Amino acid sequence: VDRVREYNRRTLDSLAAKSYFYYHLFHEQLDPKPPSKQSPVIATRSKLLAALRSAVLRKDNDTQSAVIVLLLRNYISTADINQADLLVNQTSFPPNAPNNQVCRYLYYLGRIRAIQLSYTAAHEHLTSATRKSPTNNVAAGFYQSAMKLLIVVELLMGDIPDRAIFRQPSLERALYPYFRLVQAVRVGDLQGFVRVVEENVTQFRRDGTYTLILRLRQNVIKTGVRMLSLSYSRISLRDICLRLGVESEESAEYIVAKAIRDGVIEATLDHEHGFMESKQAGDIYATREPAEAFHERIKACLSIHDECVMAMRYPMNKHRQELKNAQEARERERELA
Repeated sequence: VDRVREYNRRTLDSLAAKSYFYYHLFHEQLDPKPPSKQSPVIATRSKLLAALRSAVLRKDNDTQSAVIVLLLRNYISTADINQADLLVNQTSFPPNAPNNQVCRYLYYLGRIRAIQLSYTAAHEHLTSATRKSPTNNVAAGFYQSAMKLLIVVELLMGDIPDRAIFRQPSLERALYPYFRLVQAVRVGDLQGFVRVVEENVTQFRRDGTYTLILRLRQNVIKTGVRMLSLSYSRISLRDICLRLGVESEESAEYIVAKAIRDGVIEATLDHEHGFMESKQAGDIYATREPAEAFHERIKACLSIHDECVMAMRYPMNKHRQELKNAQEARERERELA
């Protein structure tokens, strides 16, 4: 690594990027491993930051993009989310970076935003990462990790992932615990949710999604309350306790009141008689929600088109060759005439 930094040659840019990648990977395998605060990866930050400064001054896009991704990975591995967010805000990722580095950058950026509760931004970054990454066996591990995090973020946003995702051959086995998780969240089964989390806690910790999954408990409760409000025009708090697995009627009353305040359900709560009465649901097509969803799809398509145009490459001096061929054609026509 030190030898590569001595030379300021564009022909060594890709080699320098690879050198820093394996330099960081080597320190990741040393004990104690992350997320321990005594991990050797923390000692590599000063050298990576120095490499980032040199790459920016030399306009070395390959090394710059690789080092930014490595620093984000370093900070996230030791749970230094504030440092990672500060790095994102203080640096600019090169627009013409290699596609594999762009995918990794978007993935880590999505993870940072998810931890910071910015689920909309996290969903946007993770969706872009999964669209840009290869879906074949070349990058199967990255694609699986990105999809796992994307599924959890969608659940935190209150959406249910498409069932076709879990049927893909490269994802079916890896996403099976998350498929069971989605089933529990979709029907609002709190007991089933707790059971799935307890059975797959080791897998979720390994994937780095355990803390995010714990936040889903409130979403499961909200979904259960929403299902009850749609199924019953009037239901007692005692029945809500039995359906949701809540300990007391006071807790059920608090949950229903919070769901009404947050706009999850349209209902009224009768404290004196101890029941919840649902209101008639309105027509969603009379609101702006369908138009906004259609706008987001069009925006995503236009973004893909713009990225494809920016990624196009044209051979140098191609127009001169065309002019030369046109001149030769005119000379041949003149000779034939």
